[in-house]
Amino acid sequence: MDALKDIGGPAQPLLTIKDLVKHFPLKKDPLGRGGGVVRAVDGVDFEVLKGETLGVVGESGCGKSTTARLLMQLIEPTRGEVVFDGREVGSRDLPLKEFRRQVQMVFQDSYASLNPRLTIEDSIAFGPQVHGVSRRESVERARDLLARVGLSPQRFAERYPHELSGGQRQRVNIARALALQPRMVILDEAVSALDKSVEAQVINLLLDLKAEFGLTYVFISHDLNVVRYVSDRVMVMYLGQVAEIGPADALYGAPAHPYTRALLSSMPSMDPDHRTEEAALAGDPPNPINPPSGCRFHPRCALAAPVCAKVVPERIVTGSQHAVSCLIHEAGSGHPMAIETPRKAA
Repeated sequence: MDALKDIGGPAQPLLTIKDLVKHFPLKKDPLGRGGGVVRAVDGVDFEVLKGETLGVVGESGCGKSTTARLLMQLIEPTRGEVVFDGREVGSRDLPLKEFRRQVQMVFQDSYASLNPRLTIEDSIAFGPQVHGVSRRESVERARDLLARVGLSPQRFAERYPHELSGGQRQRVNIARALALQPRMVILDEAVSALDKSVEAQVINLLLDLKAEFGLTYVFISHDLNVVRYVSDRVMVMYLGQVAEIGPADALYGAPAHPYTRALLSSMPSMDPDHRTEEAALAGDPPNPINPPSGCRFHPRCALAAPVCAKVVPERIVTGSQHAVSCLIHEAGSGHPMAIETPRKAA
């Protein structure tokens, strides 16, 4: 089944994010210097459709993991709205406890995610018990999920996290995330710390579980090849904002944003005739305490014009499910390469 389609037409949004912002305040020193805020996430809007996998990519520090924690309400947003299946998260209509039963998260550090004093079985069964499932049913569910993720309950149920390898621990974390029978799973660099052979096994496991349980994924990673393999759509973040979002094949085949093109050109190639000989992107991302004016990418963009330092680009729809925030695609923006035909703002 196409993840972007459903019976009767296009899939509906399961998660809708509107103007999500997270600023971390900085303390002043004894002389009153410093202060300000770190603009970790600075006005993010996107949707996650039912049954799809939305990949999220970007350089370190772009706000991917902070966005994931905001989606799970592990940290409180400065402002913004998180709507799950038509209900606002944290409101009387959708309390946090009910929301977290339907949305679970798998973290990057498989060892730190598990309580070292609990057995594997108890770690998986703990969540259902908190949500009112009986001890007996919780343990049965834990053992069934261990078998589903390829870990024999007879061998692994009574073990402790330090007795398992990294790949085995991550399988336990995946089983624990599924123990509450969620509708969505957020995977924050869930395979990046694994060996490549183990990584491939875990990715295939995730795809099998998605099909079996009808899950929706938000897959955060810095590995562009993995994201392309697992994702239906991909969102590119830069300095706390969304630079581009669109279907994986379209975005990888014809990236619209200069930053997306630079990221994709950094992917290593096995073909000696197509290897990168010079860096596609120079320098480090700007300081999120004092980000550049206008388009935040303009200090590093090879196509930047004077207008890019003054005007904040709107998100412009360039194709089916494809949108980009770049003045080149905005008619009348003042950029010398701007298109002539007006585009529709997203």
